[in-house]
Amino acid sequence: MYLHDIPLAEARARFHQALVEIAASGLLGEEEIDLDENALGRVLSRAVTATRCSPHFHASAMDGYAVRAVETLNAGPTQPVTLVVGEQALYCDTGDPIPVWADAVIPIEVIESLDEQGQISAPSEVRKAARIRIRAAVTGWTHIRPMGEDIVTSQLILAAGTSVRPADLGAAAAGGACKLFVARKPRVGILPTGSELVKIGQTPDTGELTEFNSVVLAAMVQEWGGLARRYAIVADDYEAICLALQTAAAECDLVLINAGSSAGSEDFTSQAVERLGKLLVHGVAMRPGHPVVIGLLKCETVRQDGRKWIPVIGVPGYPVSAALTAEIFVQPLLSEWLGIPQSEGIIQVDATLTRKVNSPAGDDDYLRVVLGYVENNLLAAPLSRGAGVTTSLSKADGILVIPRMTQGFEAGSRVKVRLYRHEEELHRTILTIGSHDLTLDILAQYLAPYERRLVSANAGSLGGLLALQRHEAHFAGSHLLDVETGEYNLSYIHQYLPGVPLRVFGWVERVQGMLVQKGNPKGIQGISDLARADVRLVNRQRGSGTRNLLDHWLIKSGILPETVCGYDVEEFTHLGVAAAVVSGRADCGLAIQASAQILDLDFIPLFEESYQLVVPETSVQDPLLSPLFDLMQEPRLKEAILSMPGYKVDRMGCTLARF
Repeated sequence: MYLHDIPLAEARARFHQALVEIAASGLLGEEEIDLDENALGRVLSRAVTATRCSPHFHASAMDGYAVRAVETLNAGPTQPVTLVVGEQALYCDTGDPIPVWADAVIPIEVIESLDEQGQISAPSEVRKAARIRIRAAVTGWTHIRPMGEDIVTSQLILAAGTSVRPADLGAAAAGGACKLFVARKPRVGILPTGSELVKIGQTPDTGELTEFNSVVLAAMVQEWGGLARRYAIVADDYEAICLALQTAAAECDLVLINAGSSAGSEDFTSQAVERLGKLLVHGVAMRPGHPVVIGLLKCETVRQDGRKWIPVIGVPGYPVSAALTAEIFVQPLLSEWLGIPQSEGIIQVDATLTRKVNSPAGDDDYLRVVLGYVENNLLAAPLSRGAGVTTSLSKADGILVIPRMTQGFEAGSRVKVRLYRHEEELHRTILTIGSHDLTLDILAQYLAPYERRLVSANAGSLGGLLALQRHEAHFAGSHLLDVETGEYNLSYIHQYLPGVPLRVFGWVERVQGMLVQKGNPKGIQGISDLARADVRLVNRQRGSGTRNLLDHWLIKSGILPETVCGYDVEEFTHLGVAAAVVSGRADCGLAIQASAQILDLDFIPLFEESYQLVVPETSVQDPLLSPLFDLMQEPRLKEAILSMPGYKVDRMGCTLARF
């Protein structure tokens, strides 16, 4: 069991106090490196001050002639002044030192060059002139870069804690630096554990999982300025785990042991840490990531840096939990060791939540969201919350923290979101909420060359219309059938979007049917088989067009929904339904034909339906969406869609209705 499921703030405080006690807070150390491209991105441990001026002499700022300003005072358009080259004027290229007697430079563009006979020579001969003639006076220090114009000796060029950029290298070199003192990069050992894990590239058998958390964690460490070392997978063996931890502690500044941090029969992390050092925390009141282990490992060998204790973090095995644990505990520690202010690079924005989210009152809850501007309002649409939903990591634009003792937020709440992307990307984001269809993924690829990003939140057809009602999406994909008229979407638009100017565009016609396992072992033929006790269904979520379609045909077939085995088991996408069937979690599910092909399932075609795009007039007029309407007529896009089974594109781009 967890020793204590303690609040996050207390866990952080314990960890920080332990680091102070073992002298592992602040910078780990520094090293001197050459000032070259290898210094890029390193964090300065000492300030860089100028050892010389830049420029370190008075330099010409133009191609021209250096002169004494006083000798040009009487020059005018009708009263030119002639100066003798060598005595009163000397040619200089840009950057050349000017002679000690000169105090101004006249650009060659305003000079008349004279030869030995006093004739005006060609412009190309200006550098060879015997005399020059000018028709305007110049003042002292015109077109001269005085010594120290850019940098003066002893001037601060770069402060300690600066993350070196390309321009910083130039500034430091200009000030005379050839070496830099930088914070030593923390060495972080990443130790994956689990008898079920196999290496990337190895095909996993049933019960085995590809180990990729260490890749993600290593990339995060490197992004945050550390040096990551991935160790080999260690099986769920207590002695082997202890030995691996001792090895990593001897070689690294921080050890991350991944998985085995919970309280199962093969979860040995907390026991191993307690045996090899000090266990500080086991269990933190945060979601995801409850089973975090924090401790110290006592080094059995003498390290070069003399340290006897090394911090260790037991990172939960679920991918989202692992990433969040690293963000909360590892990133701040690496920033401290590198001398980077913890607030640096963190940008928070205000956004409007698109749907209600619930949260356990006792936990700090971290929710990943996608973001987009609709009618100048930044919206945050929550992503799937499962600790194992890896795609939520790559899709997320930001993260929303729901504090302890808060039971969630209502739809429409204004919330603070910490950005994962540049805010500029959000202004190029097209946000669609509604029914899921595989063609939207293809559309996203075709929008990319237009510098547009399509973000989809799968909320079902009805959820999409309600999002449009609240001005929370640029458009919605919908296929809500009116069983009385046989029309799609129109009656629902009248009901939920009365008075809203919008257009309904044709997108695709697609075949819906029953997905069954290969060979159809249950002999399922259609809707009527859902009345059988031995047939398990996986359903779509309430409000989806597919759910409405199924409900209609169940009623028509005289089958009560509550009698269907698995009716309450829901998935949010067609591929989710397909995955449930191929895994054996269900015997069948209603979905589009293309999803059957992708996961190699058998498909029983039942219906053809119209999947349409409902677009408010404000979005139609928005330049952000103009590439979308161009692509509706793009033959290559249509060909890509037709390469998948069960689709027609005859009405793509046609205006089917206008309100």
